[in-house]
Amino acid sequence: MGLNRASTMNLNIRYANLSMAMLAQATTYELRKNMTGDYKRWNARHIANEVLAWNDGDIKIQDDTIIVTFYGSSDYIKKEEYVNLPAKLIQNGIDPHIPWLYNYKLDFRFK
Repeated sequence: MGLNRASTMNLNIRYANLSMAMLAQATTYELRKNMTGDYKRWNARHIANEVLAWNDGDIKIQDDTIIVTFYGSSDYIKKEEYVNLPAKLIQNGIDPHIPWLYNYKLDFRFK
């Protein structure tokens, strides 16, 4: 996740690196849980090479939500489980805020 390449010992920068690494790990975990077929049994390197490397996307913050946008179609992901994720979590009685990520919510878009 890039921690071995950090070029500073500034604690604020290191904490930001750790926060982003935790976000990436949580997102990858949730992605793997909701993948279709045998794809969910792939290891992290295989997922990175076959799924994530071929998708284009971006990350932005809107109000109190981190929005991850994927461009192009993917057969690996059940898109309906990710779109409007905070609303679905609230509907199931789950707080959508991520405490270790400054209480931001996480949502996905597919275009």
